Amino acid sequence: MSETPEQRIQALGLELPSPPRPVAAYIPAKRYGSLVQISGQIPVRGGKLMATGIVPSEVCLAEAVGCARQCALNALAVLKAEIGELSNVKGVVRLGGFVAANPWFSDHPEVINGASELMLEVFGEGGRHARAAVGVSSLPLHAPVEIEFLFEVG
Repeated sequence: MSETPEQRIQALGLELPSPPRPVAAYIPAKRYGSLVQISGQIPVRGGKLMATGIVPSEVCLAEAVGCARQCALNALAVLKAEIGELSNVKGVVRLGGFVAANPWFSDHPEVINGASELMLEVFGEGGRHARAAVGVSSLPLHAPVEIEFLFEVG
């Protein structure tokens, strides 16, 4: 891949948003040597949540996947603000995904794939990562999805 990650994002018809601001007492990113932990991202676009509610009774599966993708874009915006250029990313280490879901729902991995697939599209093989996809009863601000990220940078 000779294009930069930013160019690949643009080629996908996407753009990095302004990094979302924390909604409580935490920082958006924390660097530990060559690792950068990105705080949990919710699907904020244009200053508001894309959707609210429980998957799939209030937020359909396809919309939840789109929310996960937005969480990933938000994380990349926070990461870029922290490290300068996304070409400094050596790889995606881990995603921790949470889906506010009905107790009988079991497609959490499919939802979080929205973020995982974007990491592969942006970073190629460097986008492969370890992951958790967990169902929970609720998330902050009634968001349907929240995802935290860990990146290795150079």
